[in-house]
Amino acid sequence: MKTPLHISSGSMDRSSAGFGHGRWTRAVLLLSALALPPAATGALAGGTVPRSLGPKTSTVVTIEKKYPTGTIVVASQERTLDLVLSGKRAIRYRIGVGRDGFRWSGVVKVGRKTEWPDWRPPAEMKARAPELPELVPPGPFNPLGARGIYLYRGSSDTLYRIHGTNEQSTVGQFASSGCFRMSNADIIDLYERVKVGATVIVK
Repeated sequence: MKTPLHISSGSMDRSSAGFGHGRWTRAVLLLSALALPPAATGALAGGTVPRSLGPKTSTVVTIEKKYPTGTIVVASQERTLDLVLSGKRAIRYRIGVGRDGFRWSGVVKVGRKTEWPDWRPPAEMKARAPELPELVPPGPFNPLGARGIYLYRGSSDTLYRIHGTNEQSTVGQFASSGCFRMSNADIIDLYERVKVGATVIVK
């Protein structure tokens, strides 16, 4: 029997996992800048385009329970992600998690990893925001940031991700539709350490 993923409350469209409510207009403005000349793009972007990879928040901590080395443990209420080193030692990162009604719990796996991922808005999302393009290429306007770690359940993509961000202010907040956001500096560090097939426990 498959272990279900549990949603905290309310309903959730997983096709928009990782993207906060009310950000569509802002996203469309940003994405439209991709077609503009460089000078115009810079003017439109203003302070939204990340000028750095963001802060490094990782610290080695002692955790309460032993997990196999390489396990990822997400504590949504605390907005932390632990990568288990050995025994009760782990590297802890600050993350952004789902807002009310969009947090979930369960056990999944790292299905694949991608450097500078592109993003293809799902059909359900495009139905709500038809201005969205078919593809958002890698780069500063891509909401997945510098790295994407894709969470699977068996052979099925859950549509949830652990990823970087182009909105650093949302890291450490209850802001997403179910994905886990990290600074680009942190996601690059985690990406190099975590293995495909690793267990991810979301509490």
